[in-house]
Parts: sequence; C-alpha cells; structure tokens
Amino acid sequence: NSVQYGVNSETELIDYDEVYRLAKEHKPKMIVAGASAYSRIIDWAKFKEIADEVGALLMVDMAHYAGLIAGDAYPSPVPYADFVTSTTHKTLRGPRGGFILSKAQYAKDIDKWVFPRLQGGPLMHVIAAKAVAFKEAMTPEFREYAHQTVKNAKALAEELKAEGLRIVSGGTDSHIVLVDLRPLNVKGNQAEEALGKANITVNKNAIPFDPEKPMVTSGIRLG
Repeated sequence: NSVQYGVNSETELIDYDEVYRLAKEHKPKMIVAGASAYSRIIDWAKFKEIADEVGALLMVDMAHYAGLIAGDAYPSPVPYADFVTSTTHKTLRGPRGGFILSKAQYAKDIDKWVFPRLQGGPLMHVIAAKAVAFKEAMTPEFREYAHQTVKNAKALAEELKAEGLRIVSGGTDSHIVLVDLRPLNVKGNQAEEALGKANITVNKNAIPFDPEKPMVTSGIRLG
C-alpha cells in the first residue's frame, strides 16, 4: 500500500506540511523522496525529520540529480537517507546502470537480495565503465561541468519566461526546466513531436495537477 504526497497548488513546490500530515496519519514503514521532473531543491533534512518522527525509514532516489550532487551543485541526500538509489547514465554521464547506497546495517541484506535473489552474472564491462564515470565525477572539471549545467538551465528558464512561456514553479535549481504549455493551447505530445522534427529533443511531461492523460500531458521537460 502506498500513499502519495504532492506539491503546493500555488508555489508548485513540495508540500512538506502535507508530507508531515500524511506521515502522521498513515504511519508508513518507509518514506520515499526523489523525482523525475521536479526542478527545485528537495529538502532532504526535512524528509528525514518527518521520517524520524513517525518511525519510518527514508529512501531517496537521486537518479536525475546524481551528477549535480557529485559535482556539489545540488544538496546530497546521503547524510539523511537510510537508502539512496540512482542510475549512472543521467547527469552522472556514465553507462546505463545503477547503484544502491545504504546505512551499514542494511548493506548485507541488500547484497543478498541483489544477488542471488534478483540478479545473475554481473556485466563487468559496465562495472568498469561505472568506475571510470565515478573517477571523472571526482575531478574539478566535473564539478565545473555540474555547476555550469545548473547555470545553463537557469538561463534557459529565464529566456523562455522572457518569451512568454510559463515555467512550473517559476524557475529551476537543477538541470530540469518544466514548461506549462496550457497558455499556448498546445499539448505536451504535440510539442514533443514538433520540436523533434526540428531536431530539438524534449519529452512530453505531466505538470502539477495536470488535467491531461499521461500520454498527452500539458507540459514538456527540458533537461
């Protein structure tokens, strides 16, 4: 059983008061934080505070932010979460794959469930490529890259706003820019197809409280 929390209808930021209220009401065993189209800073410490108060574990999926976190351009959830999952092929710019971080007391059980219960033979060439990606992520050049990525996204958001587009939450703190197309009377799938023909890659994406179906959407995601 799962219970969803959302964003504030006015600010379009995560509604931590709602997270707290739902956590107090439902007493979950685990609270999950993370996002695929949330452009703002996520307050990991606040999630941890709420989780501790209701006796829940905290799991964070940082797949979309991992590279920015490695480059110190976005806050890290590692000091707060009991479990952190991520891909390695998004902002971390490594091979397609993933990893799991956890507090020490859970590591043995996680290893047991990954192998032999869920996975078989490892892909050693992918593991080697991950090692290269992690090494690159430790360099000053990668840190500069991560910070520049956020600067670029902020600049893009401001220019799109100047051209009359509505940016969800008013801007970005990450690499993601989520555009609300409703004022243009354009659907997300229409914009995705049209921009694709111009060799501009975006994806149709739901916006907060989206009235459209998931395969139509009222927005597009950049980044």
